[in-house]
Amino acid sequence: MKHLIVEHTFEPPLTDEEFNYMSTRLQPCLQQHQIKLMRTYVSADRSRGLCVFEAPDAESVRIAHRSANVDFDRVWVGEAFIKNLEEITE
Repeated sequence: MKHLIVEHTFEPPLTDEEFNYMSTRLQPCLQQHQIKLMRTYVSADRSRGLCVFEAPDAESVRIAHRSANVDFDRVWVGEAFIKNLEEITE
């Protein structure tokens, strides 16, 4: 499985209610395409977000988001470049 990064822009800023609603819509579509949400980051002003998924490919992630009517800016394959700071100093 690959790590996929999904970028989001929220206008107006994301609320807790909208986040929960999007998650509820997206979850069945993720399961259908064998995609696992690993982590979600939201900017302090809640205008931007990043989600990290494990998925077979980027197109599966795009299809799942479109099927759930969850908007996104881009999807790209990523990999851990530095796992932790100790690796730099050793």
